[in-house]
Amino acid sequence: MRQIRQAAVAGAFYPGQAQTLSSAVLAMLDKARSGMGSDVEVPKAIIVPHAGYIYSGATAARAYARLANGRNTIRRVVLLGPVHRVPVRGLALPGADVFATPLGRIEIDQAGVDAINHLPQVVVSPAAHAQEHSLEVQLPFLQMVLTDFKLVPLAVGDATAAEVAQVLEALWGGAETLIVISSDLSHFLSYRSAQALDRQTVQCVMDLSGPISHEQACGATPVNGLLLAAQHHHLQPELLELCNSGDTAGDKDRVVGYAALVLA
Repeated sequence: MRQIRQAAVAGAFYPGQAQTLSSAVLAMLDKARSGMGSDVEVPKAIIVPHAGYIYSGATAARAYARLANGRNTIRRVVLLGPVHRVPVRGLALPGADVFATPLGRIEIDQAGVDAINHLPQVVVSPAAHAQEHSLEVQLPFLQMVLTDFKLVPLAVGDATAAEVAQVLEALWGGAETLIVISSDLSHFLSYRSAQALDRQTVQCVMDLSGPISHEQACGATPVNGLLLAAQHHHLQPELLELCNSGDTAGDKDRVVGYAALVLA
């Protein structure tokens, strides 16, 4: 019997009804594409936030809009995000065959799983994935921007940057493979303090000069792994947007930072 990882935060972090969800994502993507040229390069990797869509969806859409010319080329998405609820050592696969969202089902890329499941830092933890939002909130965007793809979802816990980079290297592939790193930036600082720290964090990414800390980004571990891989493959980062929840749907007393970056 096929194992399905059901949507856990539909109706909370994003709309739970398919029509409402697709309309919301499409509206964010349309706005993000405004003024974007038709010949924009398809990135190899993107870094996107994972808060509720009212807070960070428009920021994430800026990076997803850049995938337009890869719509029919990208066939595998390697998606990494930090664990928030269940601790895990290493990078956890879900032990599922399918991820479900209100927009339909996404098949797990078994060939991708087979390419990494021999690595000692790769484990299987359905519990780590069951309620984890950092991966799930990315899925509707991927479903709206790509035609036909399979997923390698990894919930990242206690791991080194080198361990993450090794997994990315095993799955690197060519133009058919996209890497998505899900991470917010600073958490619960004042508006001005967050702006200052988040600018420093983004500069580290732009310089490919990690490591960054978990005070700088909740997804620091997968980000640091990507920075190592990006150095090796000579990727060039580009910042598309930097803001925080005080700019979107929250107050300015305690904010969470968001950035959208692409690396090509």
